[in-house]
Amino acid sequence: MNFNFVPMFLVTLIFLGVVSNNNSITISAAILLLMQQTALSQYIPFMEKHGLHFGIILLTIGVLSPLVSGKVQIPPLSEFVNFKMIAAVLIGILVAWLAGRGVPLMSEQPVLVTGLLIGTVIGVAFMGSIPVGPLIAAGLLSFIAGKV
Repeated sequence: MNFNFVPMFLVTLIFLGVVSNNNSITISAAILLLMQQTALSQYIPFMEKHGLHFGIILLTIGVLSPLVSGKVQIPPLSEFVNFKMIAAVLIGILVAWLAGRGVPLMSEQPVLVTGLLIGTVIGVAFMGSIPVGPLIAAGLLSFIAGKV
């Protein structure tokens, strides 16, 4: 008799999300569990293929919304010439580059995704992190372990 550990893993994620008061993990795991256990399972490959791109689009919309709504103004050029702003731009470039390296690593070596997800879940559940970690973690891993 074969036992599928994935539903139990998802229930564990839901539990950790509730205990740590992290709605992102709770909602994501609950939706995936619901999809897996119903006729919606036919859409899991679609989410696997396109979910990351949709998530990045939604995240970008969320980050740009305050600018568009007027709550945040584009600073004048003179404010871009200070240590914090230059550091913010450079770190933004570094993180985007790392995430860009992480995507191919995750698709070419999917066995590593399990470790990255476990680490991300631990960070989210117990350290108050947010679940954008797998891309950055994969990028760091690709940098440390060598380019894919």
